[in-house]
Amino acid sequence: MGRDIPEKGAPGPRSSDPGTAGRRGGPPNQGLALAAMLFAVSMTFIDQTIVAIAAPDIIHELGLTSSQMQWVVNAYLLTLAAFFALGGRLSDIFGHRRVMLIGTLVFVIASALCGAVPSGDIAQAWLIGFRAVQGIGAALMFPAALAVVIAVFPVERRGRALALFFGISGALTAVGPLLGGWLTAWTWRAIFWVNVPVAVIAIVLALLARIPDRARREPLDLPGAALVAVGMGLTVLGLQQASTWGWDSVATWACIAGGLVVLAVFCRFELRTRFPLIKLRVFRDLAFSVDNAVLFFAMMAFVPVFFFASVYAQVSLSASPNQAALYLLYFFIGFGLASQWGGRILDKRGARPAMKLGTALGAVGFALWAGKLTTLSMHDQWLYAAMAGAGIGLLLAPASTDAVNRAIDASYGEVTGITQTVRNFAASIGLAVYGTMLTHTTVTKVEETLRDKGVPSGESHGIAESIAQSVTGQGDPRGPSGSGPVAEAVRDSTAAIRMDFAEANQWVFYGMAIALGIAFLISLRHPGTRVTKEEPSRQ
Repeated sequence: MGRDIPEKGAPGPRSSDPGTAGRRGGPPNQGLALAAMLFAVSMTFIDQTIVAIAAPDIIHELGLTSSQMQWVVNAYLLTLAAFFALGGRLSDIFGHRRVMLIGTLVFVIASALCGAVPSGDIAQAWLIGFRAVQGIGAALMFPAALAVVIAVFPVERRGRALALFFGISGALTAVGPLLGGWLTAWTWRAIFWVNVPVAVIAIVLALLARIPDRARREPLDLPGAALVAVGMGLTVLGLQQASTWGWDSVATWACIAGGLVVLAVFCRFELRTRFPLIKLRVFRDLAFSVDNAVLFFAMMAFVPVFFFASVYAQVSLSASPNQAALYLLYFFIGFGLASQWGGRILDKRGARPAMKLGTALGAVGFALWAGKLTTLSMHDQWLYAAMAGAGIGLLLAPASTDAVNRAIDASYGEVTGITQTVRNFAASIGLAVYGTMLTHTTVTKVEETLRDKGVPSGESHGIAESIAQSVTGQGDPRGPSGSGPVAEAVRDSTAAIRMDFAEANQWVFYGMAIALGIAFLISLRHPGTRVTKEEPSRQ
């Protein structure tokens, strides 16, 4: 199978084998354990999209600027990226169940405090600070929750279980805008408070599920944890701020290059330390490396599509936020149905067939979807959106599960930390690159439209940049005011600008198709080997 033999001195058997008894009172209840983990991670998925819907209300009530609000979003994503690897390792050392419960508590307490932010000068620091704590809680919770599902299901049933896990939890991302719109009508603070009852349900179910939990007596690699946190944090910060600072900014490249250098130092350090945060030798397994590379390029499409499709629907299709969320449901119907099929393929034939079919279908789906964006009709796009979602759904659980099945010495938490870090890093790159493509193309096309309407060249460029920033969420979304000829020309160009934005989005969606095409080529390198039973060192 290409898996490394555990080193001498590796920890002995653990109680995370699904065949062993739970903490007390018999084997774990697999159904309750899966439900508990779904409730827990649902908060992290919904939180990725729900805050954006409430942003205007938060800005108005707390007196924040658009830049400050962007940091409310970025603070969560930065700490999530920085601490995923640490969260996975802590899960292995202290027990998956224990770390999942701690992460859930940290997340929900921070959520409640975000909802209780006071008005005044302290509001910005309070909200950004506790959003960062939310990210830390999610980084602890998610790898541990995924490791729990892996630990309680035997390998021959793991594919279907994780297909259900990823299918439902992924679809919850689309619930964020709908739920956010409904809750914000009452108060924007409710988007944070809604996590409290969800967390209570998750904790109660986890306690009832008799999930096995045993600590591993290994030291924690604190220098490695600090290096990977700084490296990931700097790199993701540079990518996130590229659209604001500009790709020609010294600060942008200082963060990206500095982060990559720190990550290189981290890899060198990990190869020399006795108890590393991440056992890099797992990448010697060709299948594991292919799984992560496929996930990397697939996530460059999967996570960014939420943002770009939603903004396209609201600008080019003149949809409301709730209608935009319904537009995304086309994608998630395909995703949810295909994810179950992908799990069955994994259990019967291994990960390679599912990844090949999923990447190919996704690439074709995104390409055809891109071609239909300029029709400005939801009805003409639903089939291709569903095809794109089905492609991602087919490959996500098989690639993730196959990677974790190859964990060295049952380090499920560590390996889930690796795969989630890869996914989050890829999403950040996708958002940065596609966001730059969208803004640049929108400015170019809108400027041409305004010049055709008689707006002078100098003025048309500045107006085009302002419009591009407003429709991508970085500027003032209000329409032009005044009665001068320039303002009249801009108002008369509204329909043409909607089409310009649709054409700009075509480049983004073609980019997503290319990312999945690269993933398809990588999937051909998978050796096709399967993990069909637990090895002695993993019991």
